[in-house]
Amino acid sequence: MTAVTEPEFAGLKAIVTGGGAGIGAATIRALQARGAVPAALDLDPSGAPEGALQIQVDVTDSAAVTAAVDQAAAELGGIDIVINNAGIGAQGQVDANDDAEWARVLDVNVVSVARVTTAALPHLRRSQAAAVVNTASIASMLGLPERVLYSASKGAVQAMTLAMAADWVAEGIRVNAVVPGTANTPWIGRLLEKADDPEAERAALNARQPHGRLVEPEEVAEAHCYLASPRNRSTTGVLLPVDGGMTNLRTRS
Repeated sequence: MTAVTEPEFAGLKAIVTGGGAGIGAATIRALQARGAVPAALDLDPSGAPEGALQIQVDVTDSAAVTAAVDQAAAELGGIDIVINNAGIGAQGQVDANDDAEWARVLDVNVVSVARVTTAALPHLRRSQAAAVVNTASIASMLGLPERVLYSASKGAVQAMTLAMAADWVAEGIRVNAVVPGTANTPWIGRLLEKADDPEAERAALNARQPHGRLVEPEEVAEAHCYLASPRNRSTTGVLLPVDGGMTNLRTRS
């Protein structure tokens, strides 16, 4: 008789910010397939996969975040995993965005990571499989043109990941980050639609990554799950590129 093994995330509860679309929705599907019970926290969670708890929340509102995380913990029966995936893009050189736009992007991309994780921390401390996974970007590791504000925000996420991992390693709370390349998300789709030549722009984005295409949301989701998995209890303080080799490979002279 073949032994029956429990799903990898059986009994674990997860919250995923930005879970209503793109990478966040793909991550929820991947968690569900592994036995987790997830909640999608999003400005519009209606696009979250079926079966996920949907909670509408603005991640720039501290009181709303606390209420949303508490609701998720109450309805799920705790929180073991936090995937900080909510984020927005920004374009332009350093002089392209005013103070208000800098504040807005940093609020969504950086401060929300602190808000959500802080609200979830009491629940994580009660978990035997606590993990936080943040979504950074290759823009935090490479100098990309016309991405100063976005790069700054994702660089902060990278630094926060390492600092939080150091703070909580002794408590058994693991903190890691996925570092995606340019992903095939709705935001990239909207950028391409605005380009003078969308097909040429897509071809350029594909060519920029050594494996010759955009990263798919499901590939980032797999990395989220790897870093959150209770099978990987010695993995903390890791920045995991999922970028088709863009960070480390030089395939064109």
